[in-house]
Formats: sequence, C-alpha cells, structure tokens
Amino acid sequence: MPVAALQRTSVGRNGVGAFILQCKRLDFHYCDWAGSSKGMNLFLQHHLPRFAASHPSIEIHVSPRPSKHPVIRGHYINGTQHTICVRNLEKDQIVKKAEILRDMSGEKARRVKGGRMVGSLNESTRGIWSPFHGAKGPSFEG
Repeated sequence: MPVAALQRTSVGRNGVGAFILQCKRLDFHYCDWAGSSKGMNLFLQHHLPRFAASHPSIEIHVSPRPSKHPVIRGHYINGTQHTICVRNLEKDQIVKKAEILRDMSGEKARRVKGGRMVGSLNESTRGIWSPFHGAKGPSFEG
C-alpha cells in the first residue's frame, strides 16, 4: 500500500501553535591577532555565512575586541543574555557552542530538587509522613 503525502500544509493562526525561537541576537567578539581567537577567526570566515543564512530570524553581530578572549553572547526575547567563552576552541567546536546559545530558552538554569518533575499544590492523600507514625521498632523482651 503506497503512502500518500499530505495535500495541504498547516495554516498559520496568528502565532498559535507556531514555534518562536527564543534567541533574537548572537554577538561574536574576537581579536585579530591573539592566538586564542584563531578558531573564532576561521569560524567567522568559513562557517558564519552558512550559519546566518540558515537562521534568518537571528540577528548576527560581529565585532572585534582587541586583546580579549573571543566570546559568543546570546540575547533572548525575555531580556536575558548568556555568554560563552570560546578561547582556544576549534571552528567546529565553536559551531556547537553557537548552536547551544541558539537553542537556549534564555531562562536561568535551575536545579530540579529531589529529581521530581511534577509539583503539586494539593496535599498528599496519605498525609504528611512522620517517624512517629506506624509500628514500633523491634522489642527485645525476653
């Protein structure tokens, strides 16, 4: 039985159900002569045009920072920004760091306590546990 393709693509409904990329701008800072910027300079020459063409919704800024280590700074729609230092990294590693910043939500990293992913406002059906509830420990009466 052959598989038929969909006849119609989905219709946009004013942003409802559409994915909005959280990263609005990436800043690439580099130094022209420093050795720690060698990978960044190669990235800017070879990979950045392709990266920018494949992500037209992200604004790209490239600026020199003399005598400083190269960094990539991501600006997000919620107003936050995250910076990753890419000193002494190869151009392929810098592509991965740029993709990390692109995919971030801009929210502050939070630790999930207790390994639980679900929180509840309702009290437990069993009530609050206490070490004083339940059976007594073993007795040593002889």
